[in-house]
Amino acid sequence: MTVETKLEQLGLTLPAVPAPVAAYVPGAADGTLVFTSGQLPTENGVLRKGKLGKDITVEEGYEAARIAALNCLAVVKSLAGSLDRVERVVKVVGFVNCTPDFEAQPKVINGASELLGQVFGDAGLHARSAVGVSSLPLGACCEVELIVRLKP
Repeated sequence: MTVETKLEQLGLTLPAVPAPVAAYVPGAADGTLVFTSGQLPTENGVLRKGKLGKDITVEEGYEAARIAALNCLAVVKSLAGSLDRVERVVKVVGFVNCTPDFEAQPKVINGASELLGQVFGDAGLHARSAVGVSSLPLGACCEVELIVRLKP
C-alpha cells in the first residue's frame, strides 16, 4: 500500500506546499535527509491561532499539530517526489504557543507524532522535542518541523 493510499484511508488529503511567510524555503534535501522548515497548522488557508493554557484546549492543539505535520509531509513529498521514498522519520521538533504554567506540550505534539506513526508504522517512530514558547509566527498555536531519511 502506498503512503498516499494510507493517507486516504485515514481520511486525509495531502495539501499543497505552504508558501513561506519570510525569507526561507519550505524544506531542503541533503543527500538522503530532508529537513522541513517549521510548518504552521494551516488548513484550507485558515491558520489555527491561539495560546494553549488560555484559549486553545489540548485537544485543539493536538489537531493543530496533526495539520502542521501533514503540511510537513507535503514539503517532504515536494522534495522527494513521493512519500513512498521515506525510509524513516528521524526527528520531530514541535513548538507550542502557551502560557508560562502550561505543561502539556508533549500531549499537543503527540498530534504530529501519532499521525506519523499511523502513516509510516515503525518507520514513523522518531526522536522528538516538544517545547513551549511565548509566541509563534502569525499567532499560530503550534509549529512542527521534521527530519526524514529517504531510501537511496
